[in-house]
Amino acid sequence: MVKKFSMLALAGLIALPVLASAGVGPQASDLDRKIQDLSSQLDQLKAQMAAQAEANAATKAKVGALDNTVAGFSDRASDWDLAARVKLYGDYRARLDYYSAKGVDRAWLNTPFGLMPGFNGTKYENDTEWTNRFRLNMRVGITENVEFKGRLAMYKVWGMESAATDATNTAFPQFDGNSTRTPSDNALRVDRAYVNFNNIGGAPIWFSIGRRPTTDGNPGNLRMNLSERGGTPLIMDYAFDGISMGYAYKWGGDLGAGRVRVCYGRGFEDGLQVDGAPMNDTDFIGMSWDILQKGDRFLYAQSFIAANVFNYPNFQDPIIDANFGTMSGMGTRQNVGNIDLSGAMYMDKIAGLNYFIAGGWSRTDPNEIGMLNDYAGMAMGLVGTNQDSENGYMAHVGVRYDIDPIGLKLGAEWNHGSENWIAFTPGHDDLYQSKIAARGNVYEVYGIYDLPTGKAISKYAKTFMRLGYQRYEYDYAGSGDWNMKPYDLSNDMDLFKLKMMGQNPVESADQVYMTLEATF
Repeated sequence: MVKKFSMLALAGLIALPVLASAGVGPQASDLDRKIQDLSSQLDQLKAQMAAQAEANAATKAKVGALDNTVAGFSDRASDWDLAARVKLYGDYRARLDYYSAKGVDRAWLNTPFGLMPGFNGTKYENDTEWTNRFRLNMRVGITENVEFKGRLAMYKVWGMESAATDATNTAFPQFDGNSTRTPSDNALRVDRAYVNFNNIGGAPIWFSIGRRPTTDGNPGNLRMNLSERGGTPLIMDYAFDGISMGYAYKWGGDLGAGRVRVCYGRGFEDGLQVDGAPMNDTDFIGMSWDILQKGDRFLYAQSFIAANVFNYPNFQDPIIDANFGTMSGMGTRQNVGNIDLSGAMYMDKIAGLNYFIAGGWSRTDPNEIGMLNDYAGMAMGLVGTNQDSENGYMAHVGVRYDIDPIGLKLGAEWNHGSENWIAFTPGHDDLYQSKIAARGNVYEVYGIYDLPTGKAISKYAKTFMRLGYQRYEYDYAGSGDWNMKPYDLSNDMDLFKLKMMGQNPVESADQVYMTLEATF
């Protein structure tokens, strides 16, 4: 029995390694497979990590680029902020004019010397004259209370780099007072440039210096279709450099607000001269007063002195400037005295009817050279220089009816100037002769049509056409001139004197104009 158990135990002991060996085999295979799986997963993880590293590098590059872009946006935002301070706006005008004038038609003149040959009614005509005008305005904020305003302008005749021929000799050559206001070449010139210092001391007081906004003032804004007041003149359309200081106030109630300005300007610079030279500076000193304004209601007054005025200015063309004294017979450029001018205007609107009434007064204060001189009488030894003060007067009325539903505006104006009336309007917009300066009557009718060109892109945007007719009827010669006597065109002796001086005065003129204009 013992022997049998021992044999069984021995057999079990012998079988244990075999059983152990039989159990270990499949476990080692699983482990190898798992090790292989782990190795494969590790390789995959390494590949994923490498791919992630590349992705991280790309993301880092994008983030860097984004940083640069954000910085660029910041820089551009600063630039945009700077640019936002500058406002640019302007206008373009193409204009076509027909002009016809007729000289005095009186074949024989009854004079103290008997019947003398007179005038044969010379006719002048320009059937078409095209002009281009481009103006660019700018407004720049400098500080909270300081701003710059300016305007560049180009105004030229088609096919010319100068003013067109004028056989009537009524259009003035270009000089400082009409620069950019009379056709010249295609140069872009400074029309206005000035700096305003506002709210001085926290009060409604301002100071302004530079080339002044003294053209295109009311009531001319009606026939020019200007939405806003173009400048400060009434009896003055004269570009000059100067200074103004103003005060703004409120009336209260229905009277609205007002402002008053004291102005100084330089009309001619005498330069560095030998002591005792015949020329001194020509200066303008005056007052421009918006008495009251509310909505369309506007009451305005203006008064100024032109001190030490010249017999003729400094012209832009050096040849004309050097020879004008000889060609005109005026001789050396010199001061001839002072001129006082004052005017007032009231304008308003009732329903669609705009209307205005204006008047002006001028007075000469000549020195020994004289003003409004009878040159023919002086040549005959009958009279000397006219050193007396002469008074002149002007009246101007007009209406414009606005038919808003169809974008049509119809207007009419009349103005009259007396024998000795003098207007400072060389910067007029009438091409040949200033209608406000006329010694006689001027009648004008016009229509304005706002073109239906779609929705406006900016508050400045307008496109429109103007069609107008002007009739000039002169009573006296020399409109706008303070040197020569205003000879009576209905007086035979005065006409004889004009004939002696080689003058062929215009008695009447007709002008038709058509424009296509865009403001932007």
